Amino acid sequence: MAAMSDYLENALLNATLRGQAWVAPATVYLALYTADPTDAKTGTEVSGGAYVRQTITFNAPANGVAVSSADVLFPIASASWGTVTHIGILDAATEGNLLYHGALTNTKTIASADQLKIAAGDVSITLA
Repeated sequence: MAAMSDYLENALLNATLRGQAWVAPATVYLALYTADPTDAKTGTEVSGGAYVRQTITFNAPANGVAVSSADVLFPIASASWGTVTHIGILDAATEGNLLYHGALTNTKTIASADQLKIAAGDVSITLA
């Protein structure tokens, strides 16, 4: 993924430089977007058609990189979700704070009756 959200940047800076506690979420969720969510979480998340965010898990990081550890399977779309161009990782199943976001290597149009699967290892977070 390409970017850290404004929310997470500020939380980490406050925690590491100002001694202000930040509690990491116990569970994180993968969201699909039809427009770039941006660092400020202003993009367009998919909605309707049986769409719901899905939990995503990661292996322990190595050399500043964490990689998804299991497949992520979204529900079968009951209506078109449009063309998914970006993904985001959030700290809640609904609403919540955007943590990371990035563009898909290949966009994907989700039609009614389609089901999107993102394979283990296909999502990686790099901090440099």
